[in-house]
Amino acid sequence: MNYLLLIIGFALLTISADWLINGASSLAKRLNISDLVIGLTIVAFGTSAPELVVNIVAATEGSSDIALTNILGSNIINTLIILGISATIFPVVCQKSTYHIEIPISALAGLAVLLLGTNFFGLLHLGESHNGISRLDGLMLLAVFIIFCTYTIYQGIRNRDESSNESFEAMPIWKSILLIIIGLAGLVVGGELIVNNAVTIAKSWGVSESVIGVTVVALGTSLPELATSAMAALKKNTDLAIGNVIGSNIFNVFFVLGLSSIINPLSSYKNIQVDAAMATGSSLLLLIFIIISRKRSINRIEGITMLAIYGAYLAWLLTTL
Repeated sequence: MNYLLLIIGFALLTISADWLINGASSLAKRLNISDLVIGLTIVAFGTSAPELVVNIVAATEGSSDIALTNILGSNIINTLIILGISATIFPVVCQKSTYHIEIPISALAGLAVLLLGTNFFGLLHLGESHNGISRLDGLMLLAVFIIFCTYTIYQGIRNRDESSNESFEAMPIWKSILLIIIGLAGLVVGGELIVNNAVTIAKSWGVSESVIGVTVVALGTSLPELATSAMAALKKNTDLAIGNVIGSNIFNVFFVLGLSSIINPLSSYKNIQVDAAMATGSSLLLLIFIIISRKRSINRIEGITMLAIYGAYLAWLLTTL
């Protein structure tokens, strides 16, 4: 029954996130916002909604391992698996602002978890003995998120006339709002099902919550990003494909993890150094691929390489069970 409820939870998250994205993107189109900005904001927020709901539930119930590994695992999967698959479907071309600003911020997100999660900046905990992401750390993460959102909105306003928005078909406002409301409700129910049953399954297997979180839960909450970016790649809309992934990575750490740690400080776990280093390294690898490319793109060979790297990481992870 736990396995069935877990699958139902993932299905509900994916469907609900899709409704949320469609409703929000339709409203964005009416405001004439560009595809890249939609990917970095509206779609990234929508596809990060599963991580947000799962983390809020996990933080509230004291499952800090699930909360931390869900975010780190999702960011690793977003970059190596989702962009890897997207690049094998169609080469992902990157805009100048993406590899100058957004991808470095995505790498910074992983580095922030690595430093804060291992209490590297111990003085910032103001004497707390807490080893992990404290409430003060969460406030710092949210501050960075606000700065990023301000920058992105400014870019969207400045480049409004350059928008194409061919990816989304506008619908009546009432329908958009209805989809958003239903989508959010479905996310809440799905998140509850995932966290509760993932913890139960982990205990029955004798496996740590951190391993379940960085693999099963992270993959499940990344399904909306996978569906969105793969479909965007098929439609050759690479701005949306990469904007969705990088925007989601940034949202996951600076907003979702920041908010989660404010609700309840998140304790560190055994493999946090490796997982956070992988999240940082995958974004840096992406940046290197783009910089060395004459067309500023990720080609199919590089996409396959990213998939192989994740395979090696997963194989190592399974040896730690």
